[in-house]
Amino acid sequence: MSISKNVKTNILIYILLFLVFLFFKSDFSAAQEENLNVFSRWIEWSDGENMLIHHLNKQAFGYLDLRDKEILNLKTKVDWQKRQKKVKDIFMEIVGPFPEKTPLNSRITGVVKKEGYRIEKIIYESMPNFYVTGCLFIPDGIIGNRPVIIYVSGHSNEAFRSIPYQTLIHNLVKKGFIVFAIDPIGQGERLQYYEPEKKASAVGGPTGEHSYVGKQCFISGVSLSRYFIWDGIRGIDYLLTRSEVDPERIGLTGRSGGGTQTAYIAAFDERVKAAAPECYITGFRKLLESIMPQDAEQNFYHGILNGITHADLLEVRAPKPTLIVTTTRDYFSIQGARETFREVMKAYKAFGKEENLNMIEDDDIHTSTRKNREAVYAFFQKSLNLPGSPIEEDVEILKPEELNITTTGQISTFLNGETVFSINKKETQKLIEKLEESRKNIQGHLDEVQKMAKELSGYVAPSIKNETIFRGRYRRDDYSIEMYALHGEGNYVIPLLVMVPDGSGKFPAVIYIHPGGKSAEASPGGQIEELVKKGFIVVAPDVIGTGETEDKSQSTNYAAVLIGRSIVGIQAGDIVRVVNMLKNRNDVETEKIGAVAVDEMCPALLHAAVFDKSISGIALMGSPISYKSIVMNKFYEISFSCAVAGALTAYDLPDLVGCIAPRKIFLTELKNQVKQPASRELIEKELKFPRSVYSFKNSIENLKITDYRSYDSIDSIIDWLLK
Repeated sequence: MSISKNVKTNILIYILLFLVFLFFKSDFSAAQEENLNVFSRWIEWSDGENMLIHHLNKQAFGYLDLRDKEILNLKTKVDWQKRQKKVKDIFMEIVGPFPEKTPLNSRITGVVKKEGYRIEKIIYESMPNFYVTGCLFIPDGIIGNRPVIIYVSGHSNEAFRSIPYQTLIHNLVKKGFIVFAIDPIGQGERLQYYEPEKKASAVGGPTGEHSYVGKQCFISGVSLSRYFIWDGIRGIDYLLTRSEVDPERIGLTGRSGGGTQTAYIAAFDERVKAAAPECYITGFRKLLESIMPQDAEQNFYHGILNGITHADLLEVRAPKPTLIVTTTRDYFSIQGARETFREVMKAYKAFGKEENLNMIEDDDIHTSTRKNREAVYAFFQKSLNLPGSPIEEDVEILKPEELNITTTGQISTFLNGETVFSINKKETQKLIEKLEESRKNIQGHLDEVQKMAKELSGYVAPSIKNETIFRGRYRRDDYSIEMYALHGEGNYVIPLLVMVPDGSGKFPAVIYIHPGGKSAEASPGGQIEELVKKGFIVVAPDVIGTGETEDKSQSTNYAAVLIGRSIVGIQAGDIVRVVNMLKNRNDVETEKIGAVAVDEMCPALLHAAVFDKSISGIALMGSPISYKSIVMNKFYEISFSCAVAGALTAYDLPDLVGCIAPRKIFLTELKNQVKQPASRELIEKELKFPRSVYSFKNSIENLKITDYRSYDSIDSIIDWLLK
């Protein structure tokens, strides 16, 4: 059966029409697909993930500029001596105070005899029951006394037992030096979080060990570097008890993290005659421009705020012999090292001892090279008056277990002494007792908390003026979504969504802050839609560090500590900016502006609500219950980005809750330090003070605390907050 020509034509037309329909339908659907990314196709905002870094760096550079201007005015020896005294005072303020010197209670746990030298295995207490493990390498045939080199290793699990470090140590011994190699905290036999079952650290490698406890120290207002420095100072005390050691010829060296320790200990202890920090020295300016601040122990509490950079670690010890050991492709910027060398040389020239400062470079990555090691040998031979050949020799590399000081391989299972955590916990307990005493005077305490929370968090009150860029609008059933970029504290912007119910007049408003950013609950059926359909204007911002401005590194937290800021304080400023924006809208009931925060964004909102009374009420869903719980428990999972360095010297999160009174606050799903639901006992204990404040202000009904997920709905919470 044949098909007529007309029928064929009609079929072809229908097919073409159908294809055209599909094309336009597809095109129409694509045109309606939502893109809630405010930064999309906007060149100036194409680097959202680094906005926070750039903001912190700009402030850091301001402090460093002031420092550099001061350095430019130093001309004479007297000028530099005044600067040295100033820097030493600053060091003691931001790192100290150090504990009193207590008995070392040193012991020798074993002796290993090798050809030409012996190894004594040493344990001493830098603080009571805080044990330092090390090996003392002593050449044979010593008559009188000899120079000693303290070796502090970089971030290797084995510490000084690793092959590159042994190569240098054994060569120094062959050249006649006594060498005292000690285990840094969190390395070798001094793991702070050792799990015997796994025979490993529970928190990761050396950098994990350092930063994990270092963050707890920061919350208590302490630099972890204090412990590293004190171990070194007490190590020198031990060496001076040895008849083989010449107290006038003490050297110090180490690479990477050991370079950090070398620079620190030599800056704090004048008994170190010669120091050779390797693969560490650069300068904070170049560090911030490149890899950003590293592990917790490498960052002094408020260091840059007080005008400190790497050069100060070397200048403070001028004109003592110093060798800066570098590699040109190190991630610690070689340009920064060169700039530091040039500046430090000015101090040495002012003392008339420029020959005492040298710098060696090799073309390699962050590693130990033969050229650099031979430069170190030559440096100590000259500086400590022990002449000989600097040529490196082949040496016997010992198995790591041969250099173990304990029989179990870890000091924690050998002697079960103190850890940094346990010591910091005891010191923090004194801060907590001071807080509890202060809380007895409710109003006086609240006034002081508000003042100190601003200071310690680094909060900067935003101006009332708001600058926004409108980025478009989408329509949904019963409401619209407006997209804006709101100018932040510096050059960054805050992407945000404003969801507006249909209708005219004014609406109560809610700020919704989520760690996942503005889009976390913005999809149809999410919590934000639930609120907007109940008649609330809802603003969902990407406060700096979240959403489109998410920063995935931990470096920004350390950068903030260095300049006396906190991510929490900056984010609190962002939230207040959003409040100010809402107050400038014609469709908002300005007397009814509430806010909701989820999980680790809760501390930022809590700070913002304390600083800005125009926030009518807040709901915290899944908030950490306190900073105290992070510091006073060995293990925690709460992110340091929601903490404030130094907070426990003046306040805790429950104190901020008290500052909200008599305004309304709804607390639900409170979390303990490991992000588990807080127990009733913990809630009662931690929130005793804010309950007393609300009672004192005759507003106990305005404080609601519910168990985990016991609330009905988000809109019922907001109804209660804003009614």
